[in-house]
Amino acid sequence: QVQFVESGGGLVQPGGSLTLSCEVSGSSGDYYAIGWFRQAPGKEREGVYCITSDGSTYYRDSVRGRFTISRDNAKNTVTLQMNGLKPEDTAVYYCATRSTSGGYGLGYICNYGMDVWGKGTLVTVSS
Repeated sequence: QVQFVESGGGLVQPGGSLTLSCEVSGSSGDYYAIGWFRQAPGKEREGVYCITSDGSTYYRDSVRGRFTISRDNAKNTVTLQMNGLKPEDTAVYYCATRSTSGGYGLGYICNYGMDVWGKGTLVTVSS
């Protein structure tokens, strides 16, 4: 059974920074993709930033230049560095994995096609 240990959420003022970390255990660790999606109250889930085992990435336009992702394949961890946070970034952030591409592009997978995910960590951006 795959387990996720997510950390790093919290309350931050606009313009501030947070680092989300996720450690995945309970499987072989040979994931095609790992990353983060988020869901704000009353809104649909949206992919934020995902990375494949060979380092290819997808991110949504709204986080360009502000968020970065890193992955440690040996440790099965993924980190999302979030800078310049905005109130519209407020959401529950979920760490998630996808075992194979299944022929889908990474953007589609990050937004709609992750296999399993953790319980999420809340990020609140407010003054």
